[in-house]
Amino acid sequence: MDEQDRRRAQERAQVIQRQLAEQDVRAVAVTYVDNVGITRVKGVPLATLDSAAAWGVGISPVFDSFLFNDIAITGKFAPGAVGDLRLHPDLDRITVLAAQPGWAWAPGERYDQRGERHPFDQRALTGKAVAALAEAGYTARAAIEIEWVLGQQADGDEFVPAVHGPAYGMARLVERSDYLREVLTALAAQNVEVVQIHPEYAPGQLELSVAAEDPVGAADTYVLVRETIRAVSQRNGLRVSFSPKVLPEGVGNGGHVHLSIAKDGQNLFAGGPGRFGMTETAESFTAGILGRLPALLVVGAPSTASYLRLIPQHWAGAYAAWGLENRETALRLVTGPVGSQQSAANIEIKCFDQTANPYLAMAGLLFAGLAGIGEQAGLAEPIDVDPATLGTKELLRHGIRPLPASLGEAVAAFEADQTLFEAFGEPLATTLVDLRKAEIEHFATATAEEVTAALRWVH
Repeated sequence: MDEQDRRRAQERAQVIQRQLAEQDVRAVAVTYVDNVGITRVKGVPLATLDSAAAWGVGISPVFDSFLFNDIAITGKFAPGAVGDLRLHPDLDRITVLAAQPGWAWAPGERYDQRGERHPFDQRALTGKAVAALAEAGYTARAAIEIEWVLGQQADGDEFVPAVHGPAYGMARLVERSDYLREVLTALAAQNVEVVQIHPEYAPGQLELSVAAEDPVGAADTYVLVRETIRAVSQRNGLRVSFSPKVLPEGVGNGGHVHLSIAKDGQNLFAGGPGRFGMTETAESFTAGILGRLPALLVVGAPSTASYLRLIPQHWAGAYAAWGLENRETALRLVTGPVGSQQSAANIEIKCFDQTANPYLAMAGLLFAGLAGIGEQAGLAEPIDVDPATLGTKELLRHGIRPLPASLGEAVAAFEADQTLFEAFGEPLATTLVDLRKAEIEHFATATAEEVTAALRWVH
């Protein structure tokens, strides 16, 4: 930021200060998401918002080196305790928090003390990917589904479901209708467009979907929605977990990403001559993601618990395959009903979960898809059955392989993928690898029960 940028930011923030004061806001929570998917925050009193907008709030770079347990790793590029960054609120996204009276929220942007964007700033990386897509003539729309498990407050950290009744059953909605109404009311007050909300499969599990928007905005909205759910839950005396596995058995929480690209305002996943109405560009974009899924799991399924969820026949998309409305392939093509394809058609990435930093996940998908377009990559044949029902020979005949069964396998794939490594930049990419390897070492002898217990309430 130069001096002129600072002055404009300060003047705009002063206008916003007056508006927020009229709504009884006393402070702004400025957040960013770290490399293990945890939302970190600095609170800014309303009276100093203009200073924060112009000069930022001091924050240590060491948080980019934090593991899930708040212990910092060491590594070639891993930031340490020395140095300082400036966290600036994005004034365009300031939102009054309906479930946290007196507070507003804004996603943060991190700069160094010279005013340059921090090379580890994950939100800026998404912006870089969006800019690369735009340079090639495309725009993207995205949204992230949010699944969560609702628990009773209990002694210790054990999980006691706070929702009962059959999976997807009306009984669950009746039981928690007041709570879900509060969630919807809070999100509506925050201008979040909810598409659907419903009970899910696992004990205590619920799901919420939001409307698509630009990729940076989609990641911002994901953070806002999760923290709103957390706040409403706590106000109701409940605990919430977004972890991939809350219990070792059964299905876990996903973080499915819906993604489409357009050119000149036309959705390239609809109205084309290819399979199911896809254009050639959409097929190449999808092929670029599909071919790099093993490496993308380092940012999309980045925890040890991710691989307790990512197993066949658990609706997690455990096979590197795609299909029309196939919920057991890693990529599910969604066309929407007849007449809505131009607005509805997209690809859903089912193998990602909510230990992911949404900005890293979104950036990785865009870089991979853009590489596929550049390579004019061909898309394999779709599959219309559960891959787990096919034998080894049949899987090979279709060119289908299981996704990595462990975080270590995903790390190896990421290290071997030069395209993604270069797109992320060596300092950030190397530190992501170092963090994943440190977590692998931490859980090297842990049981599934110990892994789920350790990560149950972290995300």
